[in-house]
Amino acid sequence: MAKQFWKPGNLLYPVPAVMVSCGRENETPNIITIAWTASICTSPPMVSISIKPQRYSYRIIKDTKEFVINLTTRDLAYAADFCGVKSGKEVDKFKQLKLTPVKSNRIKAPAILESPVNIECKVIDIKSLGSHDIFMAEVVGIHVDEKYMDKQGKFHLNDTGLVAYSHGEYYELGRKLGKFGYSVQKRAKKGRNNK
Repeated sequence: MAKQFWKPGNLLYPVPAVMVSCGRENETPNIITIAWTASICTSPPMVSISIKPQRYSYRIIKDTKEFVINLTTRDLAYAADFCGVKSGKEVDKFKQLKLTPVKSNRIKAPAILESPVNIECKVIDIKSLGSHDIFMAEVVGIHVDEKYMDKQGKFHLNDTGLVAYSHGEYYELGRKLGKFGYSVQKRAKKGRNNK
């Protein structure tokens, strides 16, 4: 197997392509699409997003110290791309894309109704790293679409048509290959009469 050696860069793919909603009082709320987002702690639940200081949403989030991560699906892929290339200085993205801003429970930033999962976040720290600043935030609430809940109360996130971003392209998540721990899971024992 032959491999080429490249200079350092960002080639950690796939990543989630999320739509981050934010807003200040008495201003039009905005949506920025972010691929550089991550879970960073379980207890307390924390996430991060990385934003260039030149982006319109950067100042909004820095000033308000809050945002909502809205998971993206195949039905939202066009909107996610649009929100990643158009600036909120130029266009009302909620209006242009016919998306519905909905009130959050614990923060003032709106969520996107059409997203199956909305994660309310409060910024606890911001670090300048170079081209981007990382916003570390505590998750203060989550909204999930009830149509993906079964009768036992289980949420079927993987049935929503989640989208990932990989090397400049969007992909819908596909075939299940296993579940956490399947590599060490004990196989069911065969009956005594089975050979």
